[in-house]
Amino acid sequence: MTKVTIWNEFRHEKSDAEVQAMYPEGIHGQLAKFLAEAGFDTTTATLDEPEHGLTESVLEKTDVLIWWGHMAHDEVADEIVERVQQRVLEGMGLIVLHSGHFSKIFKKLMGTSCDLKWREDNSHARIWTVNPSHPIAAGIGEYIDLEKEEMYGEHFDIPAPDELVFVSWFPGGEVFRSGCTFRRGNGKIFYFQPGHETYNSYYNDKVQRVIVNAVNWAKATENSRPYYGHFKALED
Repeated sequence: MTKVTIWNEFRHEKSDAEVQAMYPEGIHGQLAKFLAEAGFDTTTATLDEPEHGLTESVLEKTDVLIWWGHMAHDEVADEIVERVQQRVLEGMGLIVLHSGHFSKIFKKLMGTSCDLKWREDNSHARIWTVNPSHPIAAGIGEYIDLEKEEMYGEHFDIPAPDELVFVSWFPGGEVFRSGCTFRRGNGKIFYFQPGHETYNSYYNDKVQRVIVNAVNWAKATENSRPYYGHFKALED
């Protein structure tokens, strides 16, 4: 069974009544609920746990790590970021959600600022499927309509994605590359934009389906990481 670890800062839910009302069990709790229902072995980890809940033992057993962060990116210890990066290079999948675009781990793996335009104005959003044959888009159809979602707009300062699966449109006229895949070492990475903490995006069936599909796409394979360093000749 695929082992999924869901990491969340779990700060907004403790300090903001609106976020508490939207996600009473935390964003990680809502993610864990539908992922468990999809048949994954799910556990959660949060910022204020020892080692942020991401011990070597936890990461060693994790096939896919899901990351949500926003207000405390700088509080994530560099040692843990290095640990997560190493596991991605070894083959662990990583799914970065919404404001996780500014996390230390995503910026480290992308090698860019990962900055963007944003606006929170209680407007709707439409997420267009631009790569309908991709496994992450399975069962989604041509688009996802969200009643409310924070505007994220281009330019999104990331490397050119290996594959672009979704592009979002906002009523202010902005567009955004909202579903992007990358490969780093043996690991696969998916960035997905929806998930503002005061909106109900993680209750949306199609958003849930994308994340489930992304776990199946990103999960660790049996392919071993290549050997690096001094190498003895195979032939005489």
